[in-house]
Amino acid sequence: MASEFGFHVVDYVIFAGMISFSIGIGVYSACSGGGQKTTLEYLLGNRRLKMLPVAVSLVVSFESSILVLGFPAEVYIYGGDLMWASVGLMIAMLVSTRVVVPLFHPLKLTSVFEYFELRYKSKAPRTLGTVIGMLYYIFYMGIVLYGPAIALEAVTDFPFWASVFIVAGTAIIYTSIGGLKAVVWTDVLQCLIMTIGMVVVIIKGTIDVGDFGKVLQINKDNLRINYFNFDPDPTVRHTFWTLLGGSFIGYFGMTFNQATVQRVSSVKTLAEARKILYFSGPAFCLFGALVNIEGLVMFAYFNFVGCDPLEAGTIKNANQLLPYMVVRLFHRFPGLAGLFLASLFSASLSTISSGLSCLSAQTIEDFIKPRYKNMSDAKATAIAKVSVIFYGALSVTITALTANVSGSLSQISASILTCFAGPLSGMFFLSIFCPWATKKGFLAGGIIGMLFVLWLSLGLNFVTSAPSQPWLPSNPTDKCDFNSTIFNNTTTLMNASYFTDLPTRDLAERIDVYHKEMADFNAIKPQGLDKLYSVSFRWFGAIGVIMTILTGAIVSYFTDHPSKEEVDVRYVLPLGDQLFPYLPKKARRFLEFGVDFGKRKRWLEQQDVETLKPTDLFGEFSIEPEVNSNAIPLTEVNSHTKPSDVDESDVNVEGSQT
Repeated sequence: MASEFGFHVVDYVIFAGMISFSIGIGVYSACSGGGQKTTLEYLLGNRRLKMLPVAVSLVVSFESSILVLGFPAEVYIYGGDLMWASVGLMIAMLVSTRVVVPLFHPLKLTSVFEYFELRYKSKAPRTLGTVIGMLYYIFYMGIVLYGPAIALEAVTDFPFWASVFIVAGTAIIYTSIGGLKAVVWTDVLQCLIMTIGMVVVIIKGTIDVGDFGKVLQINKDNLRINYFNFDPDPTVRHTFWTLLGGSFIGYFGMTFNQATVQRVSSVKTLAEARKILYFSGPAFCLFGALVNIEGLVMFAYFNFVGCDPLEAGTIKNANQLLPYMVVRLFHRFPGLAGLFLASLFSASLSTISSGLSCLSAQTIEDFIKPRYKNMSDAKATAIAKVSVIFYGALSVTITALTANVSGSLSQISASILTCFAGPLSGMFFLSIFCPWATKKGFLAGGIIGMLFVLWLSLGLNFVTSAPSQPWLPSNPTDKCDFNSTIFNNTTTLMNASYFTDLPTRDLAERIDVYHKEMADFNAIKPQGLDKLYSVSFRWFGAIGVIMTILTGAIVSYFTDHPSKEEVDVRYVLPLGDQLFPYLPKKARRFLEFGVDFGKRKRWLEQQDVETLKPTDLFGEFSIEPEVNSNAIPLTEVNSHTKPSDVDESDVNVEGSQT
């Protein structure tokens, strides 16, 4: 296959140029400004980065090969309703302007997990959070590395592991050299390349099929316009509720992510930090719409040419569908296939580089600095750069494990990463909105939540004997041999006239086969643990969030939880005002659980930090009138806290960088 439809020299030139340009940005970032000599410059760009490039960087940090390959493959197999997952993520990002920004930006933290130490005055919660967060990113990068490698293997003779090392090596080089500044500006470049690549594929595929109306009609006839399935059954793989609700709750892990908080903290003002999330939410949804359309165009294209490469066995993995289509779309247009390859590798590079930057920050802030307080900043920065290489190598190891898991990248990532992201989100919600939360409750909730979701994920991917939900009706395969003849003849273009006179497989027959498979699938009643493993993996993140919060809140309530007066209001937010601002005032006061949040307001005023009006859900931040006469010093917010109140692992909160 690779020899017949391989890339032209121009394709490789475009691809190599993108790689070289990314490394060049890293070298330039290392040599410009402060030269990345301090940890503040290296990890946060001296907190002086511009809002728009930081917002773009955040978007593409999570728009990896999972999105570029996995989402179109899911749409091809299960239909366009996957779009609701992107809507759920957008809502989560917008709601996070009420949680992540007002809490973390005033604290000026480098590592998001430093918050846990400050909140509970103990190192144990911070260590647990850091370990779970690092596991998330290591697995995330390993899955992301897998995507472009298997795609390139499908369309060229390029070895799988060569692709893995190219992506990992490039990201390691420019991240270790240039720090966050390099990551941000290469992300901007890669976002541009990604967008152009997607749009070009959509336009060329639509032209080959005929027009977009025909694309929609083909997908409608084949049951893929299924956006409004309101089935409440949680075991159904994709429904409106599963995708929107499960994604909204589960994707909060991306808002509490080190990458998000690191970027929120890298800009000067709270207003700029808020705008990052206002920009990112709709941008995520836009990219989700693009890959959704790409999946619909891909199905219509293979329907039009009469050859389903998965059914025919031409390719072995659903993640190879899009690159397989691309080399056929552009086999007479040198350079365009290379542009797609560049966009795919750009998506992965942006994620890997952001992950390496986050892991580097967590290593320094959560493990090195707390243990070696007298270490020079230059030495800490050097260790941060070396740690980038270590984590890059570790992610390559995870790629080897990922290659043994079947399914689209979307399913692999959602079922594995939620084992860490869901419980982490629950740990943050518990700490932020549950004033009586204790260290014991936090640790119990986080560990139990993670182990439970990990058990579900292992059961789904490796243990369950229950059958998988059948795919929607496949495309015909009766013209696959004819397609090969056409493609092998480089002087012949695909044309509708080649297919109109040939017999096609009956659509009604394929739909009947699908309905029979679904009837057989629904007739099988899972037994024992298979009932639990049958829950859609799209709910795993939400399950992790809810289980962690409930466990942590209950354990905290029955342990030595602090009194209302003892709660440190710098590290908690009023639940009613932040998430339910349109409730009556009495109801919002009830959701403060007796804590005096007036002290937090006065602290913010002293710090010259903007504060939110309770009714300002998605509008502009408003600065409340200053009441300097009532302002209380930072050290007096919780003047009752004494050294005797904390154990051996406690930290001096008043001496922190907050």
